[in-house]
Amino acid sequence: MVNPAAMPGSMLQALKRGLLPLALGCLAAGAVGWLAASPGLAAWLWSGATAAVLAVLLADMATRLRRGDFGLDLIAAMAMAGALALGEHLAGVIIALMFTGGEALEAFAQGRARREMTALLNRLPRHAARYADGRLEEVALDALRPGDRLLIRRGEVVPVDGCVSGVPAVLDESALTGEALPVRRDVGEAVMSGTTNAGDAFDLVAAHAAADSTYAGIVRLVAAAEQSKAPMARLADRFALGFLALTLAIAGSAWLATGEAVRALAVLVVATPCPLILAVPVAIISGISRCAGRGVLVKSGGALEMLSRIRTILIDKTGTVTDGRPHLVDIRARPGIAPDELLRLAASLDQGSAHVVAHALVAAARTAGLALETPLDLRETPGDGVTGRLGGHEVAVGGWDFVRAQVPDDAFVAELATWIARPGTVAVAVAVDGAPAGALLLADRMREGAPAIVRQLRATGIGRVILATGDRADRAEPIGKQIGVDAILAGMTPEAKARAVAVERATGPVMMVGDGVNDAPALASADIGVAMGARGAAASSQAADIVILVDDLGRLVDARRIASRARAIALQSVYVGIGLSCAGMLAAAFGYLSPVQGALFQELIDVAAILNALRALAAPAAEPRATS
Repeated sequence: MVNPAAMPGSMLQALKRGLLPLALGCLAAGAVGWLAASPGLAAWLWSGATAAVLAVLLADMATRLRRGDFGLDLIAAMAMAGALALGEHLAGVIIALMFTGGEALEAFAQGRARREMTALLNRLPRHAARYADGRLEEVALDALRPGDRLLIRRGEVVPVDGCVSGVPAVLDESALTGEALPVRRDVGEAVMSGTTNAGDAFDLVAAHAAADSTYAGIVRLVAAAEQSKAPMARLADRFALGFLALTLAIAGSAWLATGEAVRALAVLVVATPCPLILAVPVAIISGISRCAGRGVLVKSGGALEMLSRIRTILIDKTGTVTDGRPHLVDIRARPGIAPDELLRLAASLDQGSAHVVAHALVAAARTAGLALETPLDLRETPGDGVTGRLGGHEVAVGGWDFVRAQVPDDAFVAELATWIARPGTVAVAVAVDGAPAGALLLADRMREGAPAIVRQLRATGIGRVILATGDRADRAEPIGKQIGVDAILAGMTPEAKARAVAVERATGPVMMVGDGVNDAPALASADIGVAMGARGAAASSQAADIVILVDDLGRLVDARRIASRARAIALQSVYVGIGLSCAGMLAAAFGYLSPVQGALFQELIDVAAILNALRALAAPAAEPRATS
C-alpha cells in the first residue's frame, strides 16, 4: 500500500489520471477471464484494480483531510476496502469504476474551462528601454532603479511608477482608474505603472523599482486575495456527514443483528454515493457547456454552483456598464456653421492624429456619412491638439486651452466655456482662420440596455446592486442613477474595491463584475469574480472565476439562469439518488441484495440520475435571452 504522507502532489495527480482506464480495462479483462473459466485471473485483475484505486484514494483523502476538507470519498473507500477483505472482487471493481468516472468528469470540467486563460503578468512588459551614456539599451525590469530615465514608446505599458520628462504624455489610465478618456500628464507629473501610452513617445524618470510600483502591488493583492479565499465546496460534499452517519448506522446494525459482515458490505456498496459523485458533475458540466455556448467561460463547477446563490453584485463602471470608449455626444457650432460641418472639419484634421479622441471623431464623421478632406501642412502638439490647412483655411483642433490660446475673446468664447463644463465629458474645440468655430463633447457612453440588464438580474434573485468605480463621483452618479443601483462607490482604488467586497460579504455571497487591472483584487476576493474578457485586462480575466468572452453584459443574466437551473437539476438528482440508495441499503441490510447485486442496483440508480442530470445540457422550453 502506498504511504499517503510520502506521495508528492504531482505524482498523486498523475496517478489519478490513469485510474479510470485502469479500472475499466481490468473490469473488461476480468470479465473475459471469467467467461473463459479462469476465475482466479478475473479475481486477480478485479482486486488489483480495486486496490490501486483505493491506494490513490486514501492518499488523496489524507491530503484533503490535512486541509480540513471532508467529503463522500470515505464511503467509497470503506466499500472498496470491505470488498477486498471479504473477497467480493467484482463488487469492488464496479465501485472503483464508478468512483474514478466521477473524478474524471470533475477533472474534465475544470480543465476544459481553464484552458483559454492567460497569465496575470502577460500585460506587463518584461523589458524596458533605458538611457545609458547617450544611447538606449533594453534591460530587464528587475534591473531598473529609481532615477533611471526610460523611453516609453506609443502603445507601450508603463513598466514602473515615475514622472514625465521631456514632453507631456497622453495616457490611457482606464485599466487602473476606470477613467475611459485619455489623460494628459505634463512634465514633472507622476505616472503609474500599468497605464498605457496613448500618445507619442515620452521619457519617464523612474520613481521606484519595478517590484515596488503600482502594478506589482496589484499583482500581490490578487495573489493574497486568492490565497485567503476559501475554496468552493463541492455540492455533493455538503451531504457527506449526514449520509455517512446514516450509512454506518444501517451497515453496523445489519452486521450486529445478523453477524454477517457481507450484509454490512452490501449496505456500503449500495450506499456508495454515485448519484452524487456522478450526477452532480454531469449536471454542472452541462451547465458549464451551456454557458460556453452563450460566450461565458465558467472556470469550475464550484463557480457555477456559487453563481446561482449570489444575492449581492458590485459592478465596475468603465468597460462594464459603459462602453469604455469616447463617443461624440453633442456639438455646439458658431452661428453660420452647421454642426455637421464642424464635425467634418475636426475629423478631417484629426485623420493625421493617433490620439484616441481623434479616432473617435473620425469614426463619428464616417458614421454620419461625411466626406473628409486630406489635411495639408499638419502639425501636432502631443497631448494638446493639431493644426493644418483644409480647403485653403487654417484650422486648429484640440483641447480647450490649446485652441483658446489661438483665438480672441468674444461672447461666443464665453458661451462655449460654460457649455463645455458638462460633468463626465471631454471637450474638443475648433478654430478656423483664428476665430472660434465651436466645440464637440465626447463621453463614455452607457451600454445600451444596461438598466434592463440590472432589472433582469434583480428578477433572478439579486437583492443588492452596487456601482463601484475608480472614476470620479460626478461621472459615476449619473450612470448609477440611470441603471438603478442601490449604492454608488466612486473614486475607488484597487484596495478600496477589495475592502468593499469584504464588507458586503458579511451579509452573504458577493459577485464582483469588472474588466480592468484595478478590478483584479476585488475579483479575486469576491465569492464570484466575473471579468468582461472581450476587451478587458489579462489580470482581471486571470483573477476572475467567470469570464464573459463577448462584449455583452447581458450574458451574465443568461449565465445566472443557466447556473440556477443546473444546480436545481443537480439537487434533484441528489435527492432522488439518495432516496433510492436508502431503499437499497435497507434491502441489503435485510439480506435481499448481495454486494454484487447491490453494485448493479446502484448502477441502475446512477443511470437514472445521470440521465436526469443531462437535462441541464438542453435548453429550457422558453429560455429568455438577455440583451444589452
